[in-house]
Amino acid sequence: MPLRFHFTAEDLARTRVAEAPRPLLEVDIALRLLQERTYPVRFDAWRRQVLRHLSPQVRMLFEVTPSVGVSLNLLDAAAAREPRELFDEMRSLPRGHVRKETEAWAAQRRTVPAWTRGLGEDAAVLGRLVDLMEHVHREAVEPHRERLDALVAADQAMRMRHVIRGGPGTLLNSLNPRRMHWEPPVLAVTMASGRDADIHLGGRGLLLVPSVFGVEFPLLDDTAEPQPWITYPVGGAETGAALPAVQTASALTAPSSALSALLGATRATVLRSIAERPGCTTTELARYARISPASASEHATVLRTAGLTTTIRHRNTALHSVTPAGVTLLNAPAGR
Repeated sequence: MPLRFHFTAEDLARTRVAEAPRPLLEVDIALRLLQERTYPVRFDAWRRQVLRHLSPQVRMLFEVTPSVGVSLNLLDAAAAREPRELFDEMRSLPRGHVRKETEAWAAQRRTVPAWTRGLGEDAAVLGRLVDLMEHVHREAVEPHRERLDALVAADQAMRMRHVIRGGPGTLLNSLNPRRMHWEPPVLAVTMASGRDADIHLGGRGLLLVPSVFGVEFPLLDDTAEPQPWITYPVGGAETGAALPAVQTASALTAPSSALSALLGATRATVLRSIAERPGCTTTELARYARISPASASEHATVLRTAGLTTTIRHRNTALHSVTPAGVTLLNAPAGR
C-alpha cells in the first residue's frame, strides 16, 4: 500500500519546489547507491570513480546509512545552506541533541554499531563521522556540481511549465510517475520501505526537493518543520520521467578525452547526442551536434557499422539509438 498525503486548498497553495538539491540529502542517497549495483548505465562509471578515491573508513557511514531503511540524520536533511556551513554546524551540535537523534534512530533498527553510542558523549567520534560525510561530498558530489546544476536548472524550467499549463495537480502528477500519483486531494507515494500511512498536511503544504541521485524511490520527512518535504528525480522530459540514464551518467563522470581521441571529437559528440536523445532523427541529430545533416548521416553510419548505435526507419525517417556497446563506451572512465 502507498503512503498517502492529504491536501487541502491551503496545502496546495503552500506547496513549493525547492530551488536546488539539498547537500545532505544528496550525500545520503549517494551513500546508498555506493552500496548497491542498481542502475548500472546511470551510475556504474560514477561508482568506479568514487570508490577508487574514498577512504576505507567510509564504512562507518555505510553502517548508519543503509542502502534501504532509515539513516541517521543529526540535522534536517533538507536544510538549504552551503555544504561547509552544514558540516560545521553538525560538528558543533549539543551533545544532548546528538544523543536524542541517535537514540531515535537506533529505536528503528534491529541492531546498531557499538561505536554509535559514543556519538552523544565524545566530540571526537562525532567529528570523525562528519569528516567522513564531508569527504564523501567532496569526492562523490562536488566534482560534478556545475553540470548537475545545469540539469537542475532545466528541470526547474520544466516544472514551471507544468504549473503554468496544468496547475499544481499537473506538477504533482508529473514528479515521479512510477512512484507518485496524484488523485485529488491525495498524493499517493510508493516507498522502498513499503510504509503505509495517511498524512494530513494540515495547511503546511509540501516542499518538493529535486534530487539527481534519487532516481526512483523518494525520501521524505513528514514531521519536518516548518514544512514536510519529499524528494523527486530531476526530470528530463515533458512526461516528468527521470533523466535518461546516459544523460545522468555524462553529468557524473568527467568528459573522456580518450573517447574523443578514439572516435574524433565530432563523432564522439554525435555518439553522446544519440545516447542522450534515443530515437532522434538525422535532422535532430545534426541540430544537437551542431553539424550539417549530411555530416550527421555520415557519422551515424560509421557508428552504426561499428555496432555503437542502431538505426530503424519509420517511413522516410531514420531514427537513431545507442546500443549497449555504445553505452559501455560512453560510461567508461578515462584511462580504462
